[in-house]
Amino acid sequence: QAKLLRVLRGAILDVAVDIRAGSATYGQWVSATLTAAGGEQLFVPRGFAHGYCTLEADTELAYKVDGLYAPENEGAVLWNDPDLAIDWPAFAGSVVSDKDKAARPLKDLAPVSFG
Repeated sequence: QAKLLRVLRGAILDVAVDIRAGSATYGQWVSATLTAAGGEQLFVPRGFAHGYCTLEADTELAYKVDGLYAPENEGAVLWNDPDLAIDWPAFAGSVVSDKDKAARPLKDLAPVSFG
């Protein structure tokens, strides 16, 4: 699912990972800091895993997506996958969801194919 997001309140570090089958950039990631004050937006295309870390308390996001939520298409990549080596900030008392803790490394998942 493609999505466009922005921060309504607070700030996040946003990450997108290329998981498209056959892509020259498969497994590579990009990150951006998005803030309500700055008004930045990020477009995450289909075929990219998406995750974020809030940088301020009470952060709120808004998403625009290109389709209805389909739980059968949902997946997750391990947030601290050593092969990806995403540079997440470390905070005392950080909370990671059970879903994110249980995710698998990218190498254990099938690449996403379209059509």
